[in-house]
Amino acid sequence: MFDSLLIANRGEIACRILRSAHRLGLRTIAVYSDADRKAQHVKLADEAWHIGAAPAAQSYLCADKILEVARRSGAAAIHPGYGFLAENAEFAAACRAAGSVFVGPPVAAIRAMGSKSAAKAIMHQAGVPLVPGYHGEDQRLATLQSAALSIGFPLLVKASAGGGGKGMRVVRTAGELEAAIEGAKREAAASFGDDRLLLERYLEQPRHVEIQVFADSQGQVIYLFERDCSVQRRHQKVLEEAPAPGLSPALREQMGAAAVTATGTIGYVGAGTVEFLLDTDGSFYFMEMNTRLQVEHPVTELITGLDLVAWQLQIAAGQPLPCRQTEIQINGHAIEARLYAEDPQRNFLPAIGTLHHLQLPVESDQVRVDTGVAQGDEISIDYDPMLAKIIVHDVDRPAALRRLRRALEQVEVAGVTTNAAFLHRVVNHPAFAAANFDTGFIDQHRDELLPPARPASAQTLALAALYLLLQREADARHAARQSSDPHSPWHQTSGWRLNGDNHHQLRFSAGEHVHLITLHYRPVGYLIEVADRQLSASGYFDDRGRLKATLDGQQLHARVVRCGMELQVLYRATSHRLLLHDPHAEAFAHEENTGRLTAPMPGKIVALLVKGGARVTRGTPLVILEAMKMEHTITAPADGIVTQMNFTAGALVSDGAALLTFEADEGA
Repeated sequence: MFDSLLIANRGEIACRILRSAHRLGLRTIAVYSDADRKAQHVKLADEAWHIGAAPAAQSYLCADKILEVARRSGAAAIHPGYGFLAENAEFAAACRAAGSVFVGPPVAAIRAMGSKSAAKAIMHQAGVPLVPGYHGEDQRLATLQSAALSIGFPLLVKASAGGGGKGMRVVRTAGELEAAIEGAKREAAASFGDDRLLLERYLEQPRHVEIQVFADSQGQVIYLFERDCSVQRRHQKVLEEAPAPGLSPALREQMGAAAVTATGTIGYVGAGTVEFLLDTDGSFYFMEMNTRLQVEHPVTELITGLDLVAWQLQIAAGQPLPCRQTEIQINGHAIEARLYAEDPQRNFLPAIGTLHHLQLPVESDQVRVDTGVAQGDEISIDYDPMLAKIIVHDVDRPAALRRLRRALEQVEVAGVTTNAAFLHRVVNHPAFAAANFDTGFIDQHRDELLPPARPASAQTLALAALYLLLQREADARHAARQSSDPHSPWHQTSGWRLNGDNHHQLRFSAGEHVHLITLHYRPVGYLIEVADRQLSASGYFDDRGRLKATLDGQQLHARVVRCGMELQVLYRATSHRLLLHDPHAEAFAHEENTGRLTAPMPGKIVALLVKGGARVTRGTPLVILEAMKMEHTITAPADGIVTQMNFTAGALVSDGAALLTFEADEGA
């Protein structure tokens, strides 16, 4: 075994590789970009080296920079993780030319599987079943049209290189074909620098079932059973499980044997995944082979009890496979849910912002969490928006589902929009529970899985109001302790008035909805009037800062996170953002020492109303920021000069981002 390992990646996969490398006693070397100086993988590694600016093209995709770090650090081996350079044959070749062990398959195998068309030709020769289609080199429009008519409709137009759903179109009629081909070519060229396409018959209700394979340099090949990855959005996986529900032992053996044949045909070494489409009649067809570790590998680890990263490292060091096929057994059922910073209501567009609060499920023998982020981290547009993988394991699928539902209810994220509630709806859907799903599951149940955003309930609003009241009490107690007169009536928060009812009013907004709440002080707790309801309320903060509330006798546990004038209420896999309207507070943050005006919350700049160098008076509108489907106008805090605008219209900004610099007039 080599003694040191460089991880040419970031985020949760870098952290995952580091854990196995440390268990094997290896010295670990991380690389990082400007954006990742304080990232978790940097903290976990024995040493870390800076390789460039935040954009991946200037850091994690720069093979020469990574190889230079390997040379200077003395790294004996390089693990590419997944994504970035993981399936880049030139990088693998350069690693070996530089004298570093590449933790991955031979260069020839990467090249053979790098083109979907070439891969299918190889599989056809090996007798691995293929979906009827066209994988030829002739890419003229007339040739593609003729092939399409021969295959029949519906048809899938697909980029030969790359993945992730880019350069992919479903064509149902001949009239749609030419536009689909042209669009797929443009997208493929932009994404992969290769506009070649392949055509395949489109299966209407297939499942996406993949086989985990391993091969060693002695020629042994085995498979570690299958994973079902059918639940996808935008052709990208969201939930994965092992074993695949409803797969018979005979079909499992057939698919495993086909995967082993495919692997052996190309002289493969290391970890790989052979992906198949499984039709409703039990027929299965080779789709592609991923020449790397997969994101969803933990479910295989949990049902087999094996460390696949450790296997990768051992095989890369020339050791034989640790087990024979007959020694590997399936134990129970595992499911993985990918927690993303994204907005399901906006076609799962990535979201950015600061993780003001992050709490993931407590790990145990049945619950595993793989993540590369921590509270306080900035989620930017530069990298994949996955925050964590939540993986559960139990004796069977129903038990694993129950455990996953509970784990998802423990997820708390504030500051960034996530798909947590969407995941919770998926695992609670009757069709998913019954394993009645295919790759079209999300579209088939879109109305139930992606319902329109609902106004905050009376319960949610009461929790937010109670949080503010209890926080005010805590602040008052702190002020009293710091005061020379702790018994001063100015420290009281009982709402006492000489004449009239002791009450207070709050106003929240969420999207287009505005909520007025009246709070009545009572000897014990409060009476909260909201949405034509009256709720008796009391509560306290536990030692973890969670709100323990009692509303009309019902005890609830919730998390409320405040950032500026925004409150986020997190309760049982749901999240509501509320904007507090306070007539005594400005709608922006002004840092007097630096002369910067900062964004009060994550959002999009709709318009810049002035230019750098403009002289303005107090209250002059400067920037319009859109957040929570509402527009917020940032105004000048005093007479002065806008010295510099830091963003352009259309830019996405995180909470606290410096929108502009401002120089107030002397004495203003």
